[in-house]
Amino acid sequence: MKIRSRLCISVDGYVTTPDGWPVQLADPNWSPEAYGFREFQASCDAVLMGRTTFEPALAAERWPWGDLDVFVLGSHRPAGTPDQVVVEDDPARLLAKLREANRGGDVHLVGGPRTIEAFRQLGALDLLGLIVVPILAGGGMQLTPALSTDAGLTLETGESLPNGAVELVYACA
Repeated sequence: MKIRSRLCISVDGYVTTPDGWPVQLADPNWSPEAYGFREFQASCDAVLMGRTTFEPALAAERWPWGDLDVFVLGSHRPAGTPDQVVVEDDPARLLAKLREANRGGDVHLVGGPRTIEAFRQLGALDLLGLIVVPILAGGGMQLTPALSTDAGLTLETGESLPNGAVELVYACA
C-alpha cells in the first residue's frame, strides 16, 4: 500500500484561489478527465482526507468516491456521513484503521496542506503529486506554510499534461 497525494497548485504556489475554491477551478481548461483524476482515483482502493475536503461531498448529487473506502480526519462526524465512512480525530489512529482495512491497493490522500503534512509527519506519505496549473492565483491558501522544510523530496516523474499543466511526482523521505 502506498499513500499518494495528487493536488493542483498554481504557478505561484497556491492550492486555492483567494475566495477559497480549489485553484484548478480557476483554469478554464480544467476537467478531471483531462488531468487524469478519474484514472488516478480508479487506481486506488481508498481515499483519505480532512473534514473540510470531505464535507462538500455530502451535498453532491453523486457520491464522488464510488466504491472506495473513505477515511476522514476530523474532530466530529458530519451529519449525513454514510455509515461505512471512518472518521477519526487523531491522524495516527486513523492511519492504523486505514492500514487494518487496506485491501492491498493504494490510498489517495485528498485534501489540503495541513492534512497532507499530518500524514507526512507520521512517515505515511509515500508520493506527493503536484499538478501545476497554468494560472497565477495571486492569493489563497499556499501549499508551503503547512509543509515542513524538512520534507525530503526526490523527483520521481514529471510530465506535461493537456492545456499547459505539468505533473510532478515526488517521493517523500
